[in-house]
Parts: sequence; structure tokens; C-alpha cells
Amino acid sequence: MTSPELSPAERYAAHAARTRRQRAVGATAEDLDSFVRRQEFVLDDFQLTACEHLAGGQDVLVAAPTGAGKTIVGEFAVHLALATGRKAFYTTPIKALSNQKYLELAAVHGANRVGLLTGDQTINGEADVVVMTTEVLRNMIYARSATLEGLGYVVMDEVHYLADASRGGVWEEVILLLAPDARLVSLSATVSNAEEFGSWLSEVRGSTAVVVSERRPVPLWQQMMVRNDMIPLYAATGVDAADPGRDPRVNPDLVEAIRRAERAEGSGGDRRGRGRRDDRRGRGSRHGRERGGVRAPRRSTVVTTLDAGGLLPAIYFIFSRAGCEAAVEQVLASGARFTTPSERDLIAETLHEISMRIPGEDLAAVGFTSFAQALSRGVAAHHAGMLPVFKEAVEQLFAAGLIKVVFATETLALGINMPARSVVLESLVKWDGRAHVAVTPGEYTQLTGRAGRRGIDVEGHAVVLYASGVDPVGVAGLASRRTYPLRSSFRPTYNMAVNLLSSRPRDRVRELLEQSFAQFQADAGVVHLARQLRKHEDAIAGYLASAACDRGDVAEYLELQARISAIESSDQRERSAGRRRAVADQLGSLRPGDVIEIPRGRRAGWAVVLEAGTPGLDGPRPEVLGEDRQVRTIGHAEAPHGVRVAGRVRIPRGFSARDPRQRRDLASSLRNALADGLPGGASAELPSVDRTGDRAEELASLRRLLRAHPVHGCAEREDHLRWARRLTSLEAERDKLVQRISNRTTSIARDFDKVCEVLLTLGYLAEEEGEDGAVRVTASGRWLRRLYAERDLVLAQTLRSGHWDHLDAAELAAAATCIVYSPRGDDEGDPVVPRGLGARLELAVGTAMGRGDEVGDLERRVGLASSDAVHPGLVRTMLEWARGGSLADVLSRGDLLAGDFVRWARQVLDVLDQIAVAAPDAGLRDTARDAIDLVRRGVVGQDLV
Repeated sequence: MTSPELSPAERYAAHAARTRRQRAVGATAEDLDSFVRRQEFVLDDFQLTACEHLAGGQDVLVAAPTGAGKTIVGEFAVHLALATGRKAFYTTPIKALSNQKYLELAAVHGANRVGLLTGDQTINGEADVVVMTTEVLRNMIYARSATLEGLGYVVMDEVHYLADASRGGVWEEVILLLAPDARLVSLSATVSNAEEFGSWLSEVRGSTAVVVSERRPVPLWQQMMVRNDMIPLYAATGVDAADPGRDPRVNPDLVEAIRRAERAEGSGGDRRGRGRRDDRRGRGSRHGRERGGVRAPRRSTVVTTLDAGGLLPAIYFIFSRAGCEAAVEQVLASGARFTTPSERDLIAETLHEISMRIPGEDLAAVGFTSFAQALSRGVAAHHAGMLPVFKEAVEQLFAAGLIKVVFATETLALGINMPARSVVLESLVKWDGRAHVAVTPGEYTQLTGRAGRRGIDVEGHAVVLYASGVDPVGVAGLASRRTYPLRSSFRPTYNMAVNLLSSRPRDRVRELLEQSFAQFQADAGVVHLARQLRKHEDAIAGYLASAACDRGDVAEYLELQARISAIESSDQRERSAGRRRAVADQLGSLRPGDVIEIPRGRRAGWAVVLEAGTPGLDGPRPEVLGEDRQVRTIGHAEAPHGVRVAGRVRIPRGFSARDPRQRRDLASSLRNALADGLPGGASAELPSVDRTGDRAEELASLRRLLRAHPVHGCAEREDHLRWARRLTSLEAERDKLVQRISNRTTSIARDFDKVCEVLLTLGYLAEEEGEDGAVRVTASGRWLRRLYAERDLVLAQTLRSGHWDHLDAAELAAAATCIVYSPRGDDEGDPVVPRGLGARLELAVGTAMGRGDEVGDLERRVGLASSDAVHPGLVRTMLEWARGGSLADVLSRGDLLAGDFVRWARQVLDVLDQIAVAAPDAGLRDTARDAIDLVRRGVVGQDLV
């Protein structure tokens, strides 16, 4: 088959790409040897294999455990780019990792050849090698930035981050849109479906070599700490702790130690320290606290035990910010010190540099003194609520071996290079923002993967603390399943839609999105459905043969039967409804003193009516007294065939159904009246519900047709009908399978269509005349292209309203918090417009919240998951900061931590930067630039590098 004819321009572009590829391949045969010789250690087989594939011109996916040295392949890509005169981009999921990688590459290649782009800052952005967050590269591709010219290699570090629910789709956007002649190096933690991911990469990017290593360069020993004893998790014999395999045998000594601890707790023994302050206050686990069972060892005890065993430095994971801070206080209160005088001098130098970078008036507000005291003793916390410059210092000092214990939340497991000799997990339960959930095998792998420093440690140690409720078998299962599946979180967004549609027709965009990894996985999931469908089709063919009758059409005969059954069922329902109405009318007519007979049903017998029935959901329910002196109510369920009124008895004035004596006397009067012979009452027969003439005639006609049908006289009629009924049922199942397959195979494209429907409704897209389904990006859509905030459409709608145009710079900064701020799960509250902000700002905030609600309602109508509600919880805080308030005053307004405030403030800066470029009003663009200057001061304006 010949390839389609290319235009001269396309032929030239293809030739240029081949030339660049050949030049790169030719230049790298010797470069690989020189690169390897420059390394300080011998490369592992998987590293050499990956580099060889990359040198041969292939894209590469490397999946290996944390700490195995995957980044060496990314560094080789940088080496190749510089050797062949092309650019290299090194992308990471988080700014901290970008900062770290920038420093590493600048140290190797020189600061003049390496740049940094993170959104917060730009350093040498046109350098030969640029480190950036993945979002920055995505935005550059959409903007068709000139910086992309000459790009030869792109490294996507921590590519498994594409599973992240909120940001993961960005990775797939880059992979799908990156120029085909740029080589892609994807570095991932060990995932169980690396081959599947590699197959998708090959499908959308071309030949991709998949290199998988499951061997840790430093063996990891799994242990549990029961009270104060460190015990191996696995049996000493029969299980290789470095590679336990599936379902490894739990150490019987560990099981016995747990039994002893539980017995001692149950018998009241070993309750030392119960009256003292509990140093687990604020920790993530609740095991053993509320039930009074065995508690996890004290944090100070754990740390001193590790120190005595030569197992420091350690990362101690606590799934709580407050728990991390409390742990630092508890260790310091114990008097522990883990640094030497010379180490303290080096730490003091770093602390002095930090103090010079923070305005003097803010040092107290950010807790500098207590932070410095902890660092000088070799202890620190690390979590998202800390000041970025504090976290940076902890990372650097820990990597240098000066900090010996870091109490951290799970964010520390996201790629930052902080290897330790030991990792401690205080709990296997964490709060995910909505509920307490168990740590998954994948999360366990990521957390414990930090243990064991290559080239320093001969082994690493993962320690899980035992408390009542922790199952050692479950821990063993977590530890042995070291891989986890990579699942796409890709979904079309509004910004993505207008950017793609600005350069491609709608049908081409749908085709592009159907190439996503999300769709690839959905299609793979269709395989077993398709297998079921084939089985159904085969069975249907067999049923058709068995149901065939040489006398006539069995399906036609079955249809006649079905129509007759439908009419009979409908008639039965009508009769039942009519009978229910008649019973309700009869019961509703009863009056106090009526003596009634219930001829049939659960309550058959005689009774006297005490209270008339009041209307209810199932009709009137009068209150009656039976011969057995019991008072009850009756309705259709108790008297399905109605009642017969036989006469009356007198009910005494002031009768109380609660008085047993009065009930006895009235029941006696009832029995006497029945004995004396009550006059005959109304008939208990209910009016019949007759079928209408048309329905009766139709039913009779159908029955005549059924008896006259040729199949009616067949001796094997019932066999034919049995197979025909099975056939009908199976065809219904087949149709459902077809629908399920259709839904899966077009799921991403259908979501894209829903996104387009929202954008069409709001005027960011317009339908092209004369072209079915074709759309164009409107003027509003063109500036929506430049809004990358997570609530991009809400921001666009708010800007279009014009209610932000007249804000001053401080007010605009405060209003912009609505676009980025989301309260933490335990701080959630109903969002309301704050009062006392001034009429303009209150209107601006109310507008943002209203536009957010409108977008959410529209999303629900078209079938999309609605966006989170806009929340004004940070408006007042940011207003005070933008008007020059001190950090201490700003933080005193609530329980906001300094690090949280800086993080939100920097996200506000991102939004203000977008408004300064994309807002439809020129005056608002100027105001946004002024607002940036107001927000970017003090600790917010501190560079991270």
C-alpha cells in the first residue's frame, strides 16, 4: 500500500524530522559511553537499557521503585539534547521538585545553560535546558510559544501523577499535543500496568520502549513496633524480606508479641504513663484510643529507639499537620538532641540565611524561633501548612544529613529527594478530606520507598507502629504488593476545549481526545464485554433455531400472547385499584357507634367503630374496638374485601380507649348486642369493576387470533415458546451490552460534547452555519483560552459580568481568592458573602458565587459533574494583606497557617496574572497588574530558589 500524497511542505517537514532524528542517533553512540563514564556509580541494567533505547531514537517509559535512580535516564536525555544542539525540558508535578531539579542540573551544566519556569518565577527561560511544572509546558503548547522551537527531549518526571484526580489530565494533554519529533522520557514509580501505559504511548507517540525494574537497589526490611519492641514483619525463615512475594508468612514472634500486649492491656497491666500528657495528641490514627486498647508507642520513644539502633535519619509519617507539629514539640520536650556541635553550626548558617529572607516583623508570626530550636536539635516538621522557605530548608538540611527526624504528611512522598534510612508509619488510616480511609498498597509503596539511601545504606527499614485494630496480616499484604495500577483521570475541560477548537475542527478534536489514555483504558475494559456479546450472539442463533416452527412464526404467536397478558394485567390492576377505592369509600363512611363485621382478612370478626377514619396515604383508617377488647385501626390491608355494617351501639359520653375498664364495658355491650340479634346491615359486597367495552372486544379479538394462529395447533408449541421466551430475554441483555459498549467506547468524546454544549449555551462557542455540528471559537472564547485556573469558566463568566471592572487593586486581589480557595474538609461551611467589605467588593464576591452556581446548574443539566461551589472564605484575609496588613494580623484572623496563606496567595497571583493578560476590559488588566504588586510582598514574594 502506498502512502497518501504529501504536499511539498509536508514532505519537507518529514525530511527535516528524519534528518534531526538521524543526526541525534548518530551523535549518541559515543555520547552514551562518555555520559556513563562521568557518573559516580555503576549504572544498573535497567538504567543502561533505557539510555540505549533513548540513544537509538526511541521514546522511553521507565517504571522503577522510588530511589532506584530513574532520573539518571532523564539526565541522559538532557545530555543528548546539549550534545545535539537541541533543547530539553524537564517537567515535574510540583514546584518544590522543579526547584530541586533546577539546582541539580545547574550544578552539572552551569547556571547559564539551565532555566526554571514554575509560574512563580522565571529564571533564564530561554536556556538550552529548562525545568518546569507540567502545567507550564501545557500552557506553552496551547500558546504556540516560540520557546518550543528546537525542542528535542521532554522528560516527564513522576508521570504516574496523571492518576491525580485534580491535575492528572494535564500530563495526557502534553503527551497528546507534544510535537512528534520531540523524544519523550516518562519516569514512573513501579506500576502494575506499565506495559499497558507503554502500549498507549506507542500508539499516540510512536515506538516507546518500556523498561521496568522491580528491584530496589537497597533492600527494604519491613518491621512492626509493638510497645517498645521492633519485630520483623515476616517469618525469619522461608520468606525473603527484601522480596516477600505474594501472601508472605507473618512472623509468629510478631503475632505472639501482639497477643501478649493485648493480654496485658486487657488485664490492666502496664498502664504506665496513663496519667501523663499523651504525646500522640493530634495524630492521624484513632486506633486504641477510644476503645482503651493497646496504644501505639510514644513518638519520643520511637525516635530514641531508632537512634539507639542506628536507624536515623528517619521520616516519620503522620497524616495530620497538627500531629506533625505536636510530634516536634513532644520530642523536644523529652530532651532529645540528635546533632553534634559542628552540625549545629552548619544549621545555624542556614537559619541565618532564612532570617535574612523573611522581613523582621514577620519572624515571630511565622514561628521562626521554635522552628530554629527544633532544627538545631535535628528535628523538623514538613507539611503543606509550613512556610515554603521553611520546607525548602528542611529538605536541604535533611538531604545533607543534618536533620535526623522529619515528621511529615504524605505530601513528602511526591518525588522530593529526601531519602532516609528508616520510614515510620504511625497509622494505616488517613483522612482524605471527606472520610477516614485505609492506606492503599500504592500509597504504602510510595511512603516506604524513601527508606534506604543508595550508596550510603546497605538496607532500609519500614516501621509500622502497632495499636489495637492494626492487623499484621493486612500490613504484610500491603508491604508485599509493591505495585499498583495506573488509572487515567483525564477529562475534557473548558479551557482545553476552546484551545483545541481554535486550531482544529470539532470532529478532529473528538478524534484526538479519543486517543487519550482514559479512552484507551475504557476501550480495554470493553474487551470482556465484547466477549460476552459474542457469546450472546452465538446463543441467540441457537435459540432462533430451537424456537423455529414449520407451521408459522413463533415470534408472532408470542407477541399475541404478550398483548393478551398485558391487557389482562392491566385489567387486574384496574380491578384492584377499583376495589381499593371502594373499600376506602366504605371505611370513610363509618361513624362512631357502628357495629361492623370484617368478613375476611387478618382482622376478620366483629368490632365497634370508636373514631371515624381520617384520610391518609392508603385511605381512611377508622379506629375500632374488637370483641377481644383491643383497640386498633383498620384500612384496606386489614379489610381487603370491605366491611358489613350490622347496626349500632351507644358509646358512653367521655369514653376513653385508654381506660381498660371502659374498654371492657363497651366490648360487653358489643357482645350483648350481637347476642340480641342486630338488624341486617349493608352488604359487604363491593361494586365490581367491569372492563370497558373496547378493551373486552380487543381482548376477545386477540384470543380469536391466537386460537387461529398456525402455531397454536403445533404439538411442540410449548417447546418453541420456551425457546422463544429465552431468545427474547437474551436479546434484551444483548441490547444492554451493546449500549454499555457504546457508552464506553465514546465516553471521552461524549464528555467533550457536553463541555461544548455548556460553552455554546454561554456564548464561548458558536455553531457554524451550514455545517452540521461544526463550531467556532467566539471572541469570549478566545480570551477564555488564556484562563487556566481550575474554575476557568466561573472566572470567565465573572469577568464578563463587568462587576470586577470597578474594583481597586486590593479589592480585586481579595475577589480573586474566590476562584482558587477551597476550604479543607473539616472547615467546610455554607458559603455566604461576608459583610463589611464595602458595597463594590460584596457585589463582586456575590457575582462570583452566583456565576459559580449558574455554571454548576448548567453542568448538571447537560450531565457533567458539577464544579465545586465558589467559597469566599479567604476574601477578608486577602483584602487586609493587599491593603498592607502585617502577616501577624492576617494570620490572627483565623486558624490559617503561614504556609497555607502563602500557598493561597501565590495561587491568587497566578489568577491575577491571567486577568492581567486576558481580561476583556483594559482597565481591569491594569488593576490586576497593580494587585500583583500588592500581594507579592514579604513572605509571599520570597523566591524559592
